[in-house]
Amino acid sequence: MREFILYSRTGRTDSRFHSLMEAGRLDVVYQCILMSLFRSHAIRRDVTFHALLGGAPNPPLELVVNGGELRDARTDERTWEDILRKVLSGRAHPGIHVRKNSLQSLVKEKKNIFVLEESGESIKTIDLGADPVFVLGDQVGLPKKDEEFVLRYGKKVSIGQKAYLASACICIINYILDERESFS
Repeated sequence: MREFILYSRTGRTDSRFHSLMEAGRLDVVYQCILMSLFRSHAIRRDVTFHALLGGAPNPPLELVVNGGELRDARTDERTWEDILRKVLSGRAHPGIHVRKNSLQSLVKEKKNIFVLEESGESIKTIDLGADPVFVLGDQVGLPKKDEEFVLRYGKKVSIGQKAYLASACICIINYILDERESFS
């Protein structure tokens, strides 16, 4: 099992938006969902994606997408705009649920936590153990106090010295973990 937690400072917490980009950058959340859960012609059933939404009007809200239960979802942005609008308005979608929750509460529920940071230890050389949980910030990054809190429960890891989009980080992590599984 793999888990990804994205902290979205501005992601809207209701369904009143015209587009994902105008919804506090829910387009970043959508892109991260894709990289977390989708492969060519398949959904990663062993992945859970969490987005902590910190935008108006009702933060914090946790959006959970469970790859093992996800149904009726394609990879195009329009489909995900409709799905996110639906679940943020309180309606159900298979494999997706929303709950009132904060990053700190979520982290306390987890074990084996890794925070992505350019200055962290190389992900290529460390033992990630079973069921790793990766925490990433959005286009702005994690707030300092939240990063310090999460690091009490986990440690910094790096995919390299360059900064990448959050969705690209997730794709790279999935690749590294897939490679480890293929050759073990």
